[in-house]
Amino acid sequence: MKRDTKIIRFAQKLVELSKDNGVVSEAKVSEILAALKQVRHRHHLQVLKTLLVYLRREWALQTAVVSTPASLSAESIRALEASFTKLYRRPVSAVVQTDTSLIAGVRVRVGDDVYDASLAGRLQCLANNVH
Repeated sequence: MKRDTKIIRFAQKLVELSKDNGVVSEAKVSEILAALKQVRHRHHLQVLKTLLVYLRREWALQTAVVSTPASLSAESIRALEASFTKLYRRPVSAVVQTDTSLIAGVRVRVGDDVYDASLAGRLQCLANNVH
């Protein structure tokens, strides 16, 4: 088996170990990094880089980045979290960003999936269909 494949599998196992109830937790990641520091893997830099890639990917899958031109109420945020948790069948937390270019509505990104219910998105869609 190639070294890169072994490192990828090792990093994926470390990501699974960093989860607490299906969600990557900061405490678990800290424990894993402390253990890696003590063990000092032969290819430690490549292991850490690969681990970072997979942790970022996992974080993106468990986070709904909500872009909106105005702030949202706590109730709306909880409703979004509940909807996406149910849709993806895993815990999803919401992070709200203000984006005045959306004009009105909301755009949500979970991993590679984008849900656009904004006025700017609809106008862009109309402009693309006219040509």
